[in-house]
Amino acid sequence: MAYLISEEAQDLLADVKKFCENEVKEQCKEYDVTGEWPKEIYDKAIEQGYHALEVPEEFGGPGLSRVDIAALLEEMAIADAGFATTISASGLGMKPVLISGSQEQKQRVADLILEGGFGAFCLTEPGAGSDASAGKTTAVKDGDSYILNGRKCFITNGAVASFYCITAMTDKTKGVKGISMFLVEAGTPGLSTGNHENKMGIRTSNTCDVVLEDCRIPASALVGKEGEGFAIAMKTLDQARTWMGCIATGIAQRGINEAIAYGKERIQFGKPVIKNQALQFKIADMEIKTETARQMVAHALTKMDLGLPFAKESAIAKCYAGDIAMEVASEAIQVFGGYGYSREYPVEKLIRDAKIFQIFEGTNEIQRIVIANNVIGR
Repeated sequence: MAYLISEEAQDLLADVKKFCENEVKEQCKEYDVTGEWPKEIYDKAIEQGYHALEVPEEFGGPGLSRVDIAALLEEMAIADAGFATTISASGLGMKPVLISGSQEQKQRVADLILEGGFGAFCLTEPGAGSDASAGKTTAVKDGDSYILNGRKCFITNGAVASFYCITAMTDKTKGVKGISMFLVEAGTPGLSTGNHENKMGIRTSNTCDVVLEDCRIPASALVGKEGEGFAIAMKTLDQARTWMGCIATGIAQRGINEAIAYGKERIQFGKPVIKNQALQFKIADMEIKTETARQMVAHALTKMDLGLPFAKESAIAKCYAGDIAMEVASEAIQVFGGYGYSREYPVEKLIRDAKIFQIFEGTNEIQRIVIANNVIGR
């Protein structure tokens, strides 16, 4: 794995790899079939502190660089993309507060995670996917409270989160400048969750609706100022996209690993199929694409750590890694031949897991718009 990481992260990487081999990789096969959320696996991960990697050091976190975290997250994704998505989505839920929240809010979400909780980010609605500004959820000021009403959908960690960062309209007359961001803790009256989505892939990740029915929250739950919610959400997604690229890269790496292992074992025409140049060229192209995606992820995260503009690089990382994850997974199936199409073998799962990385955190079509706008101007 060609990330340049700290010695501390190298030690952690060895631990994460061992944990994933012993507690995640094989165990998740059963949950991929049942679609259940594997609480016992996450409980073990929480014991190791793997769910809290993105908590800043000043709030009690490990103090790792983003590139350090990427190496660890990719290792999780190699074992199971749904597992890595759950971990990463918790960091996503925290990002709006870290970007624009008060010190008290930042400490609160950090404490909730360090205590074993997860976060969730609630932006998408049934009528507002790529057009996130079309959301209908409202927040009405009532004295020293806000009352929230609406429905969010496809929320990762929705049913298992300890807190939610939720966008809601506070002034319908102002369009996107009338959207605000709120921090809502689980258990707040009026907040409920829907059924877990029966998904094609990343089936060890919980995805459901989050419903708000006269959900009263204190005015102090406002993140930033009224009208800043859409801007906060876009800044959040600018960061989050790179992490999705990281997980997609892990899927691709798993495809390479499985294709090589199988190619060395499968004998045809008196020799391992991996000895055929046609398949060697496939492996070479898989490696080229995967390593390019990995380095784009590392570059975007390095720019974040340095405080440099990174929106274009983050979009490239997510878009490219999502696309090549599908390509590499497909080629891994091809190396396996007919067996690759069977659920008895591991590679068919990879293409099911990979597809969502061309869709969520902004579809890859949206990423291309973001990239184009950054290159040629609006």
